[in-house]
Amino acid sequence: MSKILVINSSLSGGTSVSRTLAEDAVQRLLEVAPNAEIIYRDVGDAAIPHLTSSTVAGIRAVAETQAELAAQALSDELIAELKAADVVVIGAPMYNFSIPSTLRAWFDHVLRPRVTFAYKDGSVQGLLQNKRVIVIESRGGIYSEGPTKAMDFQEPYLKTLLGFIGITDISFVHAEKVGSGAESREKALMTAKSQLANMITPDFMGVLHSS
Repeated sequence: MSKILVINSSLSGGTSVSRTLAEDAVQRLLEVAPNAEIIYRDVGDAAIPHLTSSTVAGIRAVAETQAELAAQALSDELIAELKAADVVVIGAPMYNFSIPSTLRAWFDHVLRPRVTFAYKDGSVQGLLQNKRVIVIESRGGIYSEGPTKAMDFQEPYLKTLLGFIGITDISFVHAEKVGSGAESREKALMTAKSQLANMITPDFMGVLHSS
């Protein structure tokens, strides 16, 4: 059975644009693969703890203390979810020109040496492959073009983090100018849903066909 991992990071609850679009993506994926298993990881409502001096060794070194072992166990759980997924849907609103700190904390636990990436012959080798990722980026303004594009530290950052662990098949969906009133927000939702409809076709989802 194919698996879809959905990661939500918005703090806006039911009014969240990225959550709305992530669920739209899930429903479209299920139209193609109705028997797929859906795994939800909500780092907005159930935040991943930020690494501290008492826990970081559980990710980057050898876990010894109780706190380090707990961090390692959480990392193991998150990485297992990611490894098992064929498709990953990430709801990533733009906060202060980048991603929510809770999503960054998820990446801090998932980017783990010798587990999801390794150094070989002086270069980095990502250890996770054959996955497709859809990133929903909701933004208060327009950052995909024009003079504000230079302020977009969200999309390049996510592309770098995912690529670092070997995930390069990434599709970005933008819902922009959602902070300019109800009409603009609705237009952004409709535009993004249209992008998802055009993107999620049987060809895109071939990896998810149930066995």
